Amino acid sequence: MANAGRRRGKKVSESATVTTRIMMPTDANILGNVFGGAIMRYMDEAAAITAFRHARTNVVTASLDRMDFITPVYVGDLLVLKAAVNYVGRTSMEVGVRIEAENLRTGEVTHAGSCFLTYVAMDSKRRPTSVPAIIPVTADEKRRQREAKARRELREASVVAIRTLGV
Repeated sequence: MANAGRRRGKKVSESATVTTRIMMPTDANILGNVFGGAIMRYMDEAAAITAFRHARTNVVTASLDRMDFITPVYVGDLLVLKAAVNYVGRTSMEVGVRIEAENLRTGEVTHAGSCFLTYVAMDSKRRPTSVPAIIPVTADEKRRQREAKARRELREASVVAIRTLGV
């Protein structure tokens, strides 16, 4: 029956998640800049929620493909994390996260960063299990799926190249 869910698929919007957090002094250095590691923790949580909602089973972080910090986030900013499943393999999913910082005094919103994470769905015996396909509906969702597929192919080629080198 697990494959029946996979055949049906789910729209990207069914598992997309938006979470917010106010950035506090414990998230930052003495100058008030939020630590990248704090942002990454919150990003991983938002992405994991999205992957779990899609798979409807436990998921584990398999990799963080790329993390780009574009603008700083400061104490007092509202951190807005927008996560969506971009691509699904048999047991894995790529989740993209857009990180925004909202200055609560001015209302200015900046694109603070982006990241792609891969999660693997796990069954009750902690073994990888199949997940439903995604159904991209919008042009943006279809573009993100194509780009995620290309990133997956690059990761696979990278693994082959490294093994060939004996590293």
